[in-house]
Amino acid sequence: MKKLKLYFDASAVGNLDQATLPREMADMQALWEFVKLREYDIVISSTLLDELNAIKDMDKKNAILDYLEQVDFEPVQPTKEIHDIAKLIIQHGILTQKSYNDCMHIAFALVTECDCIVTYNFKHLVNLKTIKSVRRISFIQGYGDIDILTAETLIKERS
Repeated sequence: MKKLKLYFDASAVGNLDQATLPREMADMQALWEFVKLREYDIVISSTLLDELNAIKDMDKKNAILDYLEQVDFEPVQPTKEIHDIAKLIIQHGILTQKSYNDCMHIAFALVTECDCIVTYNFKHLVNLKTIKSVRRISFIQGYGDIDILTAETLIKERS
């Protein structure tokens, strides 16, 4: 079976150290153990790293950066193609300019041909409208199939 390629947004990696959300934190930490074993390929974008660097709580920021140091990844930088896809997401009314980073996360995942976006952003990403719309854009633009999931879903698939 082909190894899945996962894109993590800030809400996902933020839950690696989120004691106020114990179930989500446990799910992300369980998934992270599989990532550390290289059972998934992962994509980390410069947008995610920028969001992490903006965290004011230094203990939380350092804890998340420590998690990232446990895995192999090369940060992906934005390209014209990625920005064009992000703009297309806005033009199609999927998200608004206010959610540009979320548009960038989707665009990074599509352009780098990820199988899944792992997120806990229920407002903008893990909802039926966004999932269907992103799949439609992916198909129209010639990218592969993509899912938008929480870590819980991936962990359950392994059981």
